[in-house]
Amino acid sequence: MIEARLLTKVFDARKSGMVRGADAVSFRVEPGRVYGLLGANGAGKTTTLRMIATILRPTSGTAVVAGHDVVREPEKVRRSVGFLAASTALYARLTAREMIEYFGRLNGIGGAELAARIRLLADELGMHEFLDRRCDKLSAGMKQKTSIARTIVHDPQVMIFDEPTLGLDVMAARSIVRFVRECRARGKTVLYSTHVMSEAEKLCDVIGIIHGGTIRAEGTLAELRERTGETDLEECFVRIVAPEAAR
Repeated sequence: MIEARLLTKVFDARKSGMVRGADAVSFRVEPGRVYGLLGANGAGKTTTLRMIATILRPTSGTAVVAGHDVVREPEKVRRSVGFLAASTALYARLTAREMIEYFGRLNGIGGAELAARIRLLADELGMHEFLDRRCDKLSAGMKQKTSIARTIVHDPQVMIFDEPTLGLDVMAARSIVRFVRECRARGKTVLYSTHVMSEAEKLCDVIGIIHGGTIRAEGTLAELRERTGETDLEECFVRIVAPEAAR
């Protein structure tokens, strides 16, 4: 469902010249699997995910999502994708229900179908107590649930999560992790970016370690442990991206 093919993004930083945010990134994610993009801040995770979600246009290379090319068919890609980031903002004066309705209509859903979809999402995410509360009155966890609901209101087959638990408390973060597991159980294709090792260990079927804009290693947790000789994922990560520090 997702295949990145030598995705490259070069930014003009002016003072420091041309900067490669992502450099020939390639990987594949199968349906019903969670692919973890693991890297430190600034490693290229967000740039890569935004190219796949068609928010950024690649400088070179491409990706295919649900059979559609992100460069040639961006609108078709968007219909197949739900994109959630920790930094995603909500419209303060809308209620959670109105927020979900708005994005449902943007995706061509309306009437009884949209109302039924909102009820289902409120059941699944535990939103009924705050569904008609304004977004600027919601807690961080409630806001993230609202963001999830508006992201998946059109029931996309591909889910892209960009550090979705950043800044959340333990209970709110656990609800996000549980939701990602449910996406996998339903056969959705999940691309999950994080720098939290415990989340990667719990969720990811395959992990790609990105550093300096390039994929430095890829494999299951067992394969990464075998490659590095370490059992702890954090130690595996350090050995791959900074072997001198590991020594």
